[in-house]
Amino acid sequence: MAREQLSGAAYAWNGFADRQELAAALAGHVAARLTKAIAERDTALLAVSGGTTPAKFFAALSAIPIAWDKVTVTLVDERFVPPTSPRSNAGLVAANLLQNKAAAARFVPLYHEAASIEAAAASDSDALQSLAWPLDVVVLGMGADGHTASFFPDAGNLAVLLDPSSQRIVLPVHAPSGGEPRLTLSMARIIAAGFIALHIEGEDKRTAFDGAMEAEADTKKPIRKVLEAAPIPVEVFWAP
Repeated sequence: MAREQLSGAAYAWNGFADRQELAAALAGHVAARLTKAIAERDTALLAVSGGTTPAKFFAALSAIPIAWDKVTVTLVDERFVPPTSPRSNAGLVAANLLQNKAAAARFVPLYHEAASIEAAAASDSDALQSLAWPLDVVVLGMGADGHTASFFPDAGNLAVLLDPSSQRIVLPVHAPSGGEPRLTLSMARIIAAGFIALHIEGEDKRTAFDGAMEAEADTKKPIRKVLEAAPIPVEVFWAP
């Protein structure tokens, strides 16, 4: 059910009884979009978020038999830690998504060794330039503070991160609430995707999302900024 609550902030709410049901439904939507992209241009580009929330979704998607050898997977954001770290999003993707049928997909990480997070972001932007942009599918997550990707409310460069006209692909993030420095796709790249999904679980995140969407809510909430800037309705997938 689509609900227009703010000017330019359209989204469709997809609620599920449990997280396994959500994972299966989201995986089906993503697989269908990737298959459509492959049929139209013989390739598909998918960006996914990290954390622990998408593990079930990753497992469900990895088992779907599509032409995975024509799919490139990258990350929405990443902590500035090596893939061996338990906090690495790349490690989560390798363990849960790049398995089964999806083992044939190409994976392009954001982390690599660099002198600084700024140097890593600049190098990533150059390296990712050759991918088949725009994204066909992006799957976002959201924190209870309203951050998505690594667009934290307390990021010193939040205005740059949320610039819908940015030409950069990957940007550095320094935010006290984010812990380690992070790398993130720019909002411009995210909102250009052909299909944008927001995957949230739990009553606390539903409350946070609903609060950010209210007309009188703090307009600095990054998730609200993304929905306002997106040219297509964002598909929200939620389970308690």
